[in-house]
Amino acid sequence: MKNAKKISVAEVVPNVRRGGDIRVLLSPKTAGSTSGFSGFLTLAAGEYVSEHYHPYSEEFLYVVAGSPVMLLDGEPVELSPGDALLVPIGVRHRLENRGAETVKVVFHLGPLAPRPELGHVDTEPLPAAHAGGGSW
Repeated sequence: MKNAKKISVAEVVPNVRRGGDIRVLLSPKTAGSTSGFSGFLTLAAGEYVSEHYHPYSEEFLYVVAGSPVMLLDGEPVELSPGDALLVPIGVRHRLENRGAETVKVVFHLGPLAPRPELGHVDTEPLPAAHAGGGSW
């Protein structure tokens, strides 16, 4: 079990800055990862993650619960539990919960940006810019 690291979602402080409840679980900071980071996202009814893009990373999503809508460069992609979605490098995306059921998504991004602050480029105002939460 050399270098293995277990992180519980309950141990992680949520990042609500871009919307929803985003918890980075396995990352360079938390687990010493070197190729990417992963986490868990929860969106209550009516919540969204504000539009942004990743200049260095692909984003992989797997829907556990709920039926979110992902806008990819403005085009809607409806998702259901059991669906997976690849967001290519440089594609603007915004995840919305338009339904009544809570959305739960597992995500992974890779490869890593050269520095954490270069990983996201916001393209719309943040819904909770005043709130805390860390980067990977």
